Amino acid sequence: MRSQSRNTVYDQVVRITQTYLGPAANRFVARQVENHLHKNPEDLSLADVLLLIDWIRVAVALLTEDSSIVEAYIAQLQKLADNYEKPKNSSRSSA
Repeated sequence: MRSQSRNTVYDQVVRITQTYLGPAANRFVARQVENHLHKNPEDLSLADVLLLIDWIRVAVALLTEDSSIVEAYIAQLQKLADNYEKPKNSSRSSA
């Protein structure tokens, strides 16, 4: 069982996913990471989230025809991915 005190990228993705898939979230995300990114879930990085979003969008679209649910879920994951993109952009000089 996963430690409740951990806050890895994987744990953050699972927490977001629980809102949409409930108790199946952990297994769903783990399968996406392992099968499509060929990584251990614990090794998921913020850089990986952008690619993971594409796979999750496809998988969730197969589970529901409600595009608003899919887009709300993806928007939450995109916010997480933005945490990866902001430091890269903020390091650029404006001069």
